[in-house]
Amino acid sequence: MKTIRRFIYREVIVGVGFVTLAFLALFFFFDLVDELRWIGKTYQLMHALLYVTLRVPQHIYELLPISVLIGTIFVMARLAQTSEFTIMRTSGLGPWRALSTLLLLGGAFVAFTFVMGDYVAPVSEKAAELVKARRAGQITTGVTGAWLKERQGDHSFAVNVRAIDTAGEMRNVRIFEFDADGYTASTTQAERGHFTSAGDGWVLENVRRSEFQRSNTGDMKVERTQLPEFQWKTRITSSMVSAAVLKPDKMSTLELFQYTRHLEANGQSTQRYDIEFWRKVFYPLSCLVMVVLSLPFAYLHFRSGGIAGYVFGGVMAGISFFLLNNVFGFAGNLQNWSPMLTAAAPGLIYSLLSLAAFGWLVLRR
Repeated sequence: MKTIRRFIYREVIVGVGFVTLAFLALFFFFDLVDELRWIGKTYQLMHALLYVTLRVPQHIYELLPISVLIGTIFVMARLAQTSEFTIMRTSGLGPWRALSTLLLLGGAFVAFTFVMGDYVAPVSEKAAELVKARRAGQITTGVTGAWLKERQGDHSFAVNVRAIDTAGEMRNVRIFEFDADGYTASTTQAERGHFTSAGDGWVLENVRRSEFQRSNTGDMKVERTQLPEFQWKTRITSSMVSAAVLKPDKMSTLELFQYTRHLEANGQSTQRYDIEFWRKVFYPLSCLVMVVLSLPFAYLHFRSGGIAGYVFGGVMAGISFFLLNNVFGFAGNLQNWSPMLTAAAPGLIYSLLSLAAFGWLVLRR
């Protein structure tokens, strides 16, 4: 039985690797074509190639579940077509043993997907954004940049970071402080800023600061100062600022968790980031769904040349899974559904369909 397992593992890994390489080559070509418009203006060919290469880990993370499905379906269907799987069945490879064998292999793909999505892809994406930022000189989002909020005691702060430059420093920082009654207590504007080495605040440069002091009679006194440097104590870290500037799907699971807790502590909406957090948690598990979905193909009877149609049907099933995943994400954000159920629903639906197909095509035959 060990020989059979090693044979199946080798064939599936080779098949998944081949499909993944084919998809990566396609996406690499599309990304490179998209970057060609900047070559010769503010971009050189080597920078475009570097940017596209740094995006490869993110593509691997996004494509791996569907690559697992296509590669495993192809292997299972080919083994059925050549009657090799029939020989394995007569050698003692029963349905449940075949299922456990593929689930064990799927667990390895789950671990690999998690590592790519949480450790490799976020680092490479941030590096790619820095390479791209050299074209525009900065990374920004929207028209006004990123907005964050923090509460310190009975005072609250609204923080605006217009952009992040290629060195990782913040540009055009604005901080609005409000007292317990909701009145403006101070405003701070800085040309640039960076994070302290201890991680307990920001160091702002070329600062213009206005402090508003109210008297008991209701009169207001404004004190304006200009400082070459000002240190602001805050719990807003560099990862939180990056999270506000970059898209949430480019963040790791831990960064998403910390950012959502920060938003929740400051009374901000966390629905979008909660859904993305749970999608990060459940997305690697979709590899298990894909291997279960591919097992019934080993029990089908193929005629000569009929394998392509079944593989195409499996590919359509995989694409529909990802479409449903995105639809649930958008609908959950709009309808304020439970983030965990919104992220888990597509996987649960396709798991039930996979087990139903397994029971109908395998156990009843």
